[in-house]
Amino acid sequence: MAAFARADVPQEQRKDFYLYADEFQNFTTDSIATILSEARKYRLDLIIGHQFIAQLQEKIRDAVFGNVGSLVSFRVGVDDAEYLAKQLEPVFDANDLINLDNFNAYVKLMINGQISVPFNMITYPGRPSSPELAKSIREISRLKYGRDRAMVEREIFERSQLGKTAPPPAFDELNR
Repeated sequence: MAAFARADVPQEQRKDFYLYADEFQNFTTDSIATILSEARKYRLDLIIGHQFIAQLQEKIRDAVFGNVGSLVSFRVGVDDAEYLAKQLEPVFDANDLINLDNFNAYVKLMINGQISVPFNMITYPGRPSSPELAKSIREISRLKYGRDRAMVEREIFERSQLGKTAPPPAFDELNR
């Protein structure tokens, strides 16, 4: 990962690297527990989301909750409520977590290294979607961050071949 590639950079010169992983359980491996425990020192900020705690293996779950700074929980089922209540005590209990209203969440934040008192947060339903706006955003992103496909494919190939420079087959050739 890019954040760990900066191990040679002095800690005071490292900038935060943000990794967002929705459906986090789909990305877990045995090494994720190590990554979670080492993330802070490399300034890797993880934002992970998943539907329920049982999706995580015990080792991964322990690593997540052993290293969590901030926690946001919307309404959950009984099993998760019992587990999460321990993270939000004494302000909220399992019953509170089970009975949360729509668009509400309980939050515990880490602010300047200190854990806040858990509190209730109200969110709002999203605006109606706009296909035109979505198309414009994708186009702006493509123009700003996009790279030529052949260049990206060549880079992937070269990295996977550990320095060999034979070009990959053209994309059109793969689809014949």
